[in-house]
Amino acid sequence: MADARIPQPRNGILDISAYVPGGHAIEGHANPIVLSANETPLGPSQAARDAFRRSAETLERYPDGSAHDLREAIAEVYGIAADRIVCGAGSDELLNLLAQSYLSAGDEAIYTEHGFLVYKIATMAAGGKPVVAPEKDLAADVGAILAKQTDRTKIVFLANPNNPTGTYLPFSEVRRLRAGLRSDVLLVLDAAYGEYVRRNDYESGLELVATTENTVMTRTFSKIHGLAALRIGWAYCPRGVAEVLNRVRGPFNVSAPAIAAAAAAIRDRGHVDAAKAHNDEWLAWTTGELKRLGLGVTDSVGNFVLIHFPDDQTHSAKAADRFLNSRGIILRSTASYGLGNALRMTIGTGADNKTVIAALEDFLRQT
Repeated sequence: MADARIPQPRNGILDISAYVPGGHAIEGHANPIVLSANETPLGPSQAARDAFRRSAETLERYPDGSAHDLREAIAEVYGIAADRIVCGAGSDELLNLLAQSYLSAGDEAIYTEHGFLVYKIATMAAGGKPVVAPEKDLAADVGAILAKQTDRTKIVFLANPNNPTGTYLPFSEVRRLRAGLRSDVLLVLDAAYGEYVRRNDYESGLELVATTENTVMTRTFSKIHGLAALRIGWAYCPRGVAEVLNRVRGPFNVSAPAIAAAAAAIRDRGHVDAAKAHNDEWLAWTTGELKRLGLGVTDSVGNFVLIHFPDDQTHSAKAADRFLNSRGIILRSTASYGLGNALRMTIGTGADNKTVIAALEDFLRQT
């Protein structure tokens, strides 16, 4: 029972389950193979590294509070208006700011059954009610989302592609979703893995944001650009939404080194293309090898795969996790996503991918 003599958080805060990131260390293994957080095995581009180092010469100065240079770089690469871009400390900050700005106590935000955990956290932190829409074959179901819409719905969060499943909705279905939502419902398209998708029927959300007043797309520099340590993301918004976010974000919410490195990274198309090519090759190889071992794999368009294990104690996901840890390998448990007998594996270097497959082959031989 809470002690009334000390400060208490408002109702609902202690009901939030804190986000637990993927592990990066194993006791007894100095240099584990870390494939738990969907980080790129190529790291950041040399141009980004150089820009980061140059920024160290002016660490006594506040960053540009508008992130002007970064917004201009993003606008240049994507052909969009810079004044409709808002930068944040990772896309996580922007997702939270959207929830805080558009949800009042009791308002509802919809996300899908196996959607990114931050959606629920952001909704509850804003005093809203999280509403879960069931998925179909581990993919978002537009009909199920629309069936959950009520008079209290204010936001729909859609990860496209989705983490941790790697599935996606084609643009025709995203358009159908937008058309089926009330005009006062904000559709937030989280395209953190959008750069990896190689399907002709996929669109990250740029077109819907450009042509509607009620859609936002969020992106991150943590994945394909390799800048996870700098915590940098961006949102492309209708001008009205951008104005709202600029009112509530911190005045210097993005650091100068992050601005400099991200602006260089997004302009380095060669490095992005190399990351895509690496993922194309090793995603296909890893998926094929996992299936060869008899494991279930959800077809992914991201830089990771969801691996499903047999329903027996000897070869369960928990057992596999323990075995892999003993070999110095860290994958991501997906139990918190309602996928208790699965692990998510980031596509790593060729050598790391081969090591994981060899370890899983040994694990599955156990009786």
